[in-house]
Amino acid sequence: MAVRDQLINEKFAIYNADCMAVMEGIPDDSIGLSVYSPPFGGLYCYSSDERDLSNNASYGKFFDHYGYIIREKLRITMPGRMTVVHCADIPSGNSGGDHIVDFTGDIIRAHQDAGWKYVARYSVWKEPLGVRNRTMRKDLAHRTLTEDSSRCSCASADYMLVFRAPGENPEPITHPNGLLWYAGERTPPADVMRYRGWEGNQIQNRYSHWVWRQYASSFWDDVRIGRVLPYKKSRSEDDEKHVHPLQLDAIERAIVLWSNEGDKVFTPFMGVGSEVYCAVRLGRLGIGVELKPAYFVQAKRNLETVEVMRGDNEQADLFATGLAAQ
Repeated sequence: MAVRDQLINEKFAIYNADCMAVMEGIPDDSIGLSVYSPPFGGLYCYSSDERDLSNNASYGKFFDHYGYIIREKLRITMPGRMTVVHCADIPSGNSGGDHIVDFTGDIIRAHQDAGWKYVARYSVWKEPLGVRNRTMRKDLAHRTLTEDSSRCSCASADYMLVFRAPGENPEPITHPNGLLWYAGERTPPADVMRYRGWEGNQIQNRYSHWVWRQYASSFWDDVRIGRVLPYKKSRSEDDEKHVHPLQLDAIERAIVLWSNEGDKVFTPFMGVGSEVYCAVRLGRLGIGVELKPAYFVQAKRNLETVEVMRGDNEQADLFATGLAAQ
């Protein structure tokens, strides 16, 4: 399959194509970080394209095909660097089903089988009523509680799974002045703000220590659920139940923690461009691939005005304190 469309400039390169076809052209050991949400195997089919990873005859076939992507990611990733996979455990049916499928665990095992080292799992909290209203899952309905609570379940967390490629990282990811921005809904204490960008002994950097405590927690309950890129124009009628981009807070944390400025940040399932958008804002080069034309068109729209975030920019300062308007 040839590339259907592409947009390449000094900030990013995005392609409307099959990700495997594009990845084959990426040199070995050249990607500093990859961040993405794969299709949730067996839950939704995003298109009828035979190359669509979600369009498989079975859950097992999904992982057969996904395995090629996992192995190709390892080839193109720098030694000692990360891939971050956003996922969730999935119900056995669109309305809740009879049981939960351990999709998260299967992703972990597939990466380990390919040679990745599993190093972290972050849980991203989801508001139960919002999940119920978006998915119409019967096992989250209050009516189910009243009729037979043995059929109830929970609004499972999203997960950010982090894997490291084997080998020694040739370019350490450094933060000589600590963490400079906070991506989340909390307001940093007023008495730590004067330490942002602290150039002295980093033991004294109270701002960075505060941000790090939020990020180092395995339970991210401060991610702004509604802070996503515009996506509604990309939806077709059959997309209504499942198109929802990954929150920018979660992506920005991953990019800051596991890549350097100037690194190439790759996403094989770009959707509406969230990972590429964040990479550019944070001074990285974004590379994204999306198979579905409608999503690619929306990604181009979203990337039309993206700018690199600067510390002396008013919006960047608002973003840094977690007060940016949504």
